[in-house]
Amino acid sequence: MEVDIKLIVLDVDGTLTDSGIYYDENNNEMKKFSTKDAIGIYAAQKAGMQVMVLTGRECAATTRRINELKVDYAFQNVKDKKAFLFNFMNENSLKKENVCYIGDDLNDFPAMDLAGYIGCPADGCKEIIERADYVSIINGGHGAVRDVIEHVLREKQMWSKIIGDMLL
Repeated sequence: MEVDIKLIVLDVDGTLTDSGIYYDENNNEMKKFSTKDAIGIYAAQKAGMQVMVLTGRECAATTRRINELKVDYAFQNVKDKKAFLFNFMNENSLKKENVCYIGDDLNDFPAMDLAGYIGCPADGCKEIIERADYVSIINGGHGAVRDVIEHVLREKQMWSKIIGDMLL
């Protein structure tokens, strides 16, 4: 299947983060994100792709990072990612070949059925790694999202132009 990616769907925990959840003495939840992923997201948007964050948990730290990244769509606390994404794709006239899904664990597995291209971090679970079109050499939370997006854009021979435009 020839892919024409219009939407990149990103999981958070284990994909945009290192999968760690940290709590301070006041019960505030903290997460570690890689700043490297921001360039990948920006490059995808420069290439005309929209970016969605789709996560099963809700967290103020995630909300803050989503706002900083200026993703096109952000949905937290989504328990059935496949049903949600199916409805979103129908409402936005997106086909399987228009969707790239980047995730790392079993909660992403069903939704990946809807994607024409699947990427995952190096430390994704075995089932996701076996299913992925591209497995990053980088772990989640350390720039894996950027690496997957860069790989997609290099395959489309778009990376150099986008990066060149960014350097001007």
